[in-house]
Amino acid sequence: MNAILYDLPDYQIKRLQKIHNNTAWLIHKVRRSDHITPILQELHWLPVSQRIVFKILLLVYKSTNHNGPSYLADLLHPYQQEHYYLRSTNQKLLVETRTNKSYGDRAFGVCGPKLWKELPLYIRECNSIDIFKKTLKTHLFRIAYNI
Repeated sequence: MNAILYDLPDYQIKRLQKIHNNTAWLIHKVRRSDHITPILQELHWLPVSQRIVFKILLLVYKSTNHNGPSYLADLLHPYQQEHYYLRSTNQKLLVETRTNKSYGDRAFGVCGPKLWKELPLYIRECNSIDIFKKTLKTHLFRIAYNI
């Protein structure tokens, strides 16, 4: 279901983020006038948009390593260069499907490979799901909070 939430318009993401922020204020029992970013960082919570990306990439990892649902794994195909040996051959990339720009970009089979390609190689090459989740969350956390 996170692929449906991927690339939503900002005003819809902000509505979800507001609920997320209210929960953080409630947990910490602070005034609403206090800044939320330090609270979210202390809780080690990703912003909603990054959390959506995290969930999609986790499903991609599971699907490519035969731990995810087979119907999702069928949507992902490893990128293979047929004629020449290129550096991209060892990058663990997936085939990116082209879609009509008016629809289809938020489908798992489209956004999954796109987001996977944007990950650094050391994250794509993680050997276990626990290490993958930890390094991915740290990576997204650094991007979200400019750390």
